[in-house]
Amino acid sequence: MKCPRNNPSRFPHQWYQPGEILIGGIVTHVGCDFQIIPFQQQSDQDYKCETILLTKFYQHILALVFAIYEINENPRILSNVTLGFHIFDSTTVQKWIYRITLDLLLTTHELVPNYKCGTQKNMLSYGSFESNVDDPTGHPSFYRTFPKEALQYEGIVQLLQHFMWKWIGLITMDDERGDRFLQTLEPMLSRNGICAAFTEKAARQVRWDDIDFLTNYLDNSIGNFLDSKANAIILYGETATMMWLATIFFMPTILNNLYGTAYVERTSAYVERTSAGKVWIATAQVDFAFTLLQKAFDIQIFHGALSFSILSKDPQGFRAFLQLLKPSSAKGNGFIKDFWEQLFDCALPGFVNPEGSCKTCTEEERLETVPAPFFEMSMTDHSYSIYNAVYAIAHALHLFASSRTKNRAMDNQGSLASLNVQSWKLHSLLQRIAFNNTVGEEVAFNEHGELEGGFDITNLVTFPNNSYVRVKIGRLEPQVSLRKRIIIHEDRIQWNRHLPQVPPSSQCNDNCMPGYSRKKKEGEKFCCYSCDRCPEGKISDKEDMDYCITCSEGHYPNQGQDQCLPKTANFLSFPEPMGIILAFTALSFSLITALVFMSFIKHQDTPIVKANNRNLTYILLISLFLCFLCSLLFIGQPNEVTCLFRQMTFTTVFCVAVSSVLAKTVTVVVAFMASKPGNLFRKWVGKQLAYYIVISCCFFQISICTFWLGYSPPFQDIDTHSLRREFIVQCNEGSVTMFYCALGYIGFLATVCFIVAFLARNLPDSFNEAKFITFSMLVFCSVWLSFVPTYLSTKGKDMVSVEIFSILASSAGLLGCIFFPKCYIILLRPELNRREQLIRKRHYIL
Repeated sequence: MKCPRNNPSRFPHQWYQPGEILIGGIVTHVGCDFQIIPFQQQSDQDYKCETILLTKFYQHILALVFAIYEINENPRILSNVTLGFHIFDSTTVQKWIYRITLDLLLTTHELVPNYKCGTQKNMLSYGSFESNVDDPTGHPSFYRTFPKEALQYEGIVQLLQHFMWKWIGLITMDDERGDRFLQTLEPMLSRNGICAAFTEKAARQVRWDDIDFLTNYLDNSIGNFLDSKANAIILYGETATMMWLATIFFMPTILNNLYGTAYVERTSAYVERTSAGKVWIATAQVDFAFTLLQKAFDIQIFHGALSFSILSKDPQGFRAFLQLLKPSSAKGNGFIKDFWEQLFDCALPGFVNPEGSCKTCTEEERLETVPAPFFEMSMTDHSYSIYNAVYAIAHALHLFASSRTKNRAMDNQGSLASLNVQSWKLHSLLQRIAFNNTVGEEVAFNEHGELEGGFDITNLVTFPNNSYVRVKIGRLEPQVSLRKRIIIHEDRIQWNRHLPQVPPSSQCNDNCMPGYSRKKKEGEKFCCYSCDRCPEGKISDKEDMDYCITCSEGHYPNQGQDQCLPKTANFLSFPEPMGIILAFTALSFSLITALVFMSFIKHQDTPIVKANNRNLTYILLISLFLCFLCSLLFIGQPNEVTCLFRQMTFTTVFCVAVSSVLAKTVTVVVAFMASKPGNLFRKWVGKQLAYYIVISCCFFQISICTFWLGYSPPFQDIDTHSLRREFIVQCNEGSVTMFYCALGYIGFLATVCFIVAFLARNLPDSFNEAKFITFSMLVFCSVWLSFVPTYLSTKGKDMVSVEIFSILASSAGLLGCIFFPKCYIILLRPELNRREQLIRKRHYIL
């Protein structure tokens, strides 16, 4: 400062008149909140402290005065009683408390105490204190117009979670409160997946005379939080934390001024690094205030900072009260002289200026022109807390005075001379007091003496003239559920201009994108990780997932493995190409079989048709016709009816066809054997033998199917696991054993038929079909032997296609091998369809 400072002990020794009521328990900061230690202290005798008034905090005193002024003017509160106050400093350094408080409050040069011992035990604070103060046993009458401290911790965690800031920095003062803050917050951060990249403790003293110390201090301080990937940094402690941080940022310039241009190269790197954008998150205890020695500091580095603050409003008339404030009109207010001179860098008239180099204050200076870091015209949240504290005491005293109407002591003029309230009585009143202040907000205390209420979340918007405004961008409500306590309006936030993106990211490393999962890095905090691709069949649909997950039933991972897509139904449908081909083939063969049957009906009296049991031939053709048609039951979406009957129909009809072929083969053998004189087979010759064979063989197959239906029938089923992108709509065969029993029985009949036909292929009979049957059974058995492994190795509609193909191929083999030669003669060589052409010379094998 340019102007010399006069002895502050000229202030009046108290700011209340005799006979007025003393409010002895409102704690506030008025004096030595920031000390500059030019050189290292060698001993207590060498101790020197230049007290710099933190001008912004002078509003705390003015808020207290304004509240008392309103109460004294309000006839509904403590009528006929005039309030006054003492001021006590709450700084933690005892020798500063002693020296500065007495200097500010005494009128003489002698250090004579002017306060009552023990008043600190009847406190009502506007700020938060250590947790041990919450103990009702040690501090039974301690109240504070500050919400629950734990609520602010929850708000910090939820704010970080809202913006997904998981790699953050912590800056506190180097004291017990800072340690307690870290001990409380860090476990909460860890439980919510947030890590502290660094923890910086702000030093209260800096040795400006030691350049090596300053260089190392810059390396250790700036290096920690400006080179870190942590873009979100939490500030806790008090306003001195903010002033320390501003000094760190401006320190390179200070060093250049102290040590000349030779230091420019060493500090240029620091200047470049301090231009990096960060998001500063300040707790409600921290105010963006600076001393006038920091007037040249550029506060743009704090643009976009987020801050918790006590819910507050501007009382009506407070701005007008400040506008009327002038040193000459503030009688009895000794603080205003030092405040005014430091704020406007001038000397008030009537005080000697030895150097004669300082301008004189005109008292026309306007507080509205002062930048916000040094004084605000709107009531700050801390001043608002003091304002409410005064009203809380006044309302408690009013209740006490109202209860003493019969016994209160009156002076000769009928006014209340004094009101000596014992602490325990005031304590009992404050416990249950609740009132609406002048702006309509309710003031009440909980069981721990804390203010019932939440916090505002504000955004610091700075201007080129180093002023700023706070914009409310959210709230922290204690009455709602934990997950919904914080409300953020992101569209109202103005971020730091140097941030690479908004909202900014604050991560140890880039997020693991969907499709990847996090993998812990050995030896590092859990917030630092690598990203691994999800294994086959699993996905991660969010960023930074700890592990990949399996899709729910009916869904499958997409190619990027970042989402689950619904599976499509897999079944052999009529519209698809394979369904069309198989259906067309089945209908074509059915039509051919029908035409063959019609041809045989038309030429039923010819030798070719009559040979080897004409009725058995008709049964075979009808069964083949049904075999081709039953394949259509396998096409289309399976349902309960088709699943129940398609395998039963197929195995039964095929059993009839194979049984008919077997009967034809046996008939040939029996006819040949019966042609020998005296052979026992003569009595078996006839149509009844063939019918017995067909009926008995089919009866056994029907028995298998009946037992199958009764024991474990087929049913509609959905297979969601076999195929990656589709779910299979299929028919579950129920009992697989019965299914293969039915197929095995048909295979057994076909094998017997093949063996008998093969042995009888060269019998000298004019009506011998054994050679054709041998080829047909060879095709039939080949098809179904290849069917089994192919069927078991396929899934879904491919499995159904294999079965349909086997049905069509085996049926076509029977139709072609047995009936193609006959149809050739009937239709193309009718001259051969005569008895004399078909009778051949028989050769007997003896």
